[in-house]
Amino acid sequence: MIAVRRARHIVVALLALHGAHMPLHAQRPNSASVSEIRVYLVTFGPGRLYWEKFGHNAIWIRDPASHIDHMFNYGIFDFNQESFLLRFIQGRMLYMLATQDPQRSLQVYVANNRSIWIQELNLTGTQRTDLRDFLLWNSAPENRDYRYDYYLDNCSTRIRDAIDQAIGGRIRQQTEATPTNTTFRYHTQRLTTANVVLYTGLLAGLGSPVDRPISVWEEMFIPMLLREHLRDLTTFDEDGNELPLVASEALYYESTAEPPLAAPPRWLIWYLASGVALAALLVALGKIPGNAARLVLALVAGAWTLLVGFSGVVLAGLWFATDHATSYWNENLFYLTPLALPLAVLLPLAVHGVGWVRRPAQWLAAAVAALSLLGWMAQILPGFDQVNGQLIALVLPVNVAVWMVLKGVGSREQRAEG
Repeated sequence: MIAVRRARHIVVALLALHGAHMPLHAQRPNSASVSEIRVYLVTFGPGRLYWEKFGHNAIWIRDPASHIDHMFNYGIFDFNQESFLLRFIQGRMLYMLATQDPQRSLQVYVANNRSIWIQELNLTGTQRTDLRDFLLWNSAPENRDYRYDYYLDNCSTRIRDAIDQAIGGRIRQQTEATPTNTTFRYHTQRLTTANVVLYTGLLAGLGSPVDRPISVWEEMFIPMLLREHLRDLTTFDEDGNELPLVASEALYYESTAEPPLAAPPRWLIWYLASGVALAALLVALGKIPGNAARLVLALVAGAWTLLVGFSGVVLAGLWFATDHATSYWNENLFYLTPLALPLAVLLPLAVHGVGWVRRPAQWLAAAVAALSLLGWMAQILPGFDQVNGQLIALVLPVNVAVWMVLKGVGSREQRAEG
């Protein structure tokens, strides 16, 4: 069993035994003694900012004989890269592998109050040099860029794959067929609960592909889970003896922030309460006479239809016009539909008595409500198993309420004309 040492001074002493910091830009090495090479997996816990919620990691290699002390970081991107914004929108982001100063990197993460774990890996001499040489090759300007994928090819999976390659595929062999009873959405939700807007946006924007069960191999897209799973894996030494892949582990710094949830929150009732409350408000405003009530109704309902319609355009664009594969086959288009976008203009006009817009507004509102109801009823059919109950609970009542309000406005106008 791996002894987990939780004292920062032990790590400092451990690192001191292996020599002082060496310059980053050393020549390609040919070490005389591989016994001095040390390989560490460094894992950084979640941070405060939304892009830090999933944690981070890096491989730290110390080779005193070759004057190497590098932290290899696959999580770097360049705002100045050609067509950066377009690549981001299209889902074609280029990330790169960069070498960094280990001590400075650790200081930055400590300053940001992010936990840091350091695991030394049990690798043979040949495996250490192979991993070192591969990472040096991979970090060269002509080799460092890669096409980023949030779940399948990110900073953590790149590190997993590099270590796996060095030890002859042992990680994949031991984890690829092992189920986890989790999904990509499962981990996305549990790690983003601190930001309700981000949580809801990802709930809406991620489609069915993120709801399939994943293996332990795939689950290691989360840096913290790569660290945890490596504890249970084994490798072989030069003589063929099986031994733990992780030789030792230490907690370098422990964050004072609340740790992420172990499972997604059960927020269905809160989303339903919010949707019903907003729907009830719209219906009530539609029954109150007077210009003030009409103005509030027009503002609230208009803003809602603008949000629903614009969200539908974004979801359709992600599916049909980008490489964001995790947003394909998105059942949320039943509820967040581009059909609602014209209502952002037509609905306020209809509420204020502009007669010619009344009928098209009613028909559009009826179509939006019917589409939402159709998506909800389709849940009983095979294949409609996207995990989006919270979004349905929020959006469906309001979409139906918009139709009811416009129908009520039309009835009152007809009675007044009669």
